[in-house]
Amino acid sequence: MTRNRTGVRARAEFPAESGNGVPRHREPGGKPGTGPGSTRGRLRGWGGVTGMAVACAVTASLTLVPLSHGGAGAFGGDASGPGTAQAVQARADDCTDPEASLPPSSADGPDVAEIKARGKLIAGVDQNSFRWGYRNPENRELEGFDIDLVRAIAKAILGDPDAVIFRAIPTNQRIAALENDKVDVVVRTMTINCARLEQVSFSTAYFQTGQQVLAPKESPITGFDKSLAGKRICTAEGSTAYEALEKQSFGSVFKDEHDGTEADEDRLTVPNQLDCLVRLQLGEVDAVVTDNALAAGQAAQDPAVELKGDKPFTTEYYGVATKRGANDLVARVNQVLVDYRRGGADSPWMVSYRKWLEAGLPGISAPPAPKYRSN
Repeated sequence: MTRNRTGVRARAEFPAESGNGVPRHREPGGKPGTGPGSTRGRLRGWGGVTGMAVACAVTASLTLVPLSHGGAGAFGGDASGPGTAQAVQARADDCTDPEASLPPSSADGPDVAEIKARGKLIAGVDQNSFRWGYRNPENRELEGFDIDLVRAIAKAILGDPDAVIFRAIPTNQRIAALENDKVDVVVRTMTINCARLEQVSFSTAYFQTGQQVLAPKESPITGFDKSLAGKRICTAEGSTAYEALEKQSFGSVFKDEHDGTEADEDRLTVPNQLDCLVRLQLGEVDAVVTDNALAAGQAAQDPAVELKGDKPFTTEYYGVATKRGANDLVARVNQVLVDYRRGGADSPWMVSYRKWLEAGLPGISAPPAPKYRSN
């Protein structure tokens, strides 16, 4: 198939920077920030200037893709929002095993051939999720568990782990980026589910996670339960956390009625999940609902917050997403994952887990086993 993907000269695409190499920060209202004293509340636990740079990257990343509350941006209209998820639910009702993917294969099809002809894999990633996909403020390199996997895919297809164009995309633009041929793959802590399978294709699962509540340690919130009543909850637009609250909110406030103008900003539903942590630190929300895998990284960034509840209240799996119907690429990624899992405790998967995730998510002895379907 013919696709119009551009920008292959650059290896990574990021927002504008200040003179010291740190992404420029703007306050939630759009005015340039000058430090903790310029905000409504003081950011806690970020470990000085280096930590603040990571926090500031959240708002700065919004300059990369112009967004509206509805999710339209540089990648086009996003079909990943809650309204679309409801629209495809009827068709998704027949889906009983969403984690089952195509059998692995090393054969080249049109999608893999296009990547080889270009000489670059274009990957949609996060640059603000600590330990998963984030821009290290000290060396300005993208690092994390998801980034390691992207490089493994590039090495398998192109023979070079650095043959990648990274495109930082907000949570609510992941599906649009694929549908509009802006990226080949999305490796961005993206949960596999039946509704999304109506819009994109997925590899086999590469990580098991679940939804959990993140709140200040001193908060009376005890988990995803009645202690949320009356509390302001932040989620990322197009996330499974938002969908979970639509099903059961326990009387919490998770929808911010606003008029869509810049002056009346939605502070409860944000483009990027890490924006919720900033909202929490500023005292604008009482808690965040997100994947515990992401929340563990956020708790590591801010020791004043913690995961609430003994365990996640859902079971979910991350997969590598491709454009719907890119079957040869899905099969190729599944072969990469076969090799990535192979080797027991010394597998590339376990090596990456120990490097990035074990400190916050201990006790994982192996990746999730793959499931395959026959058609």
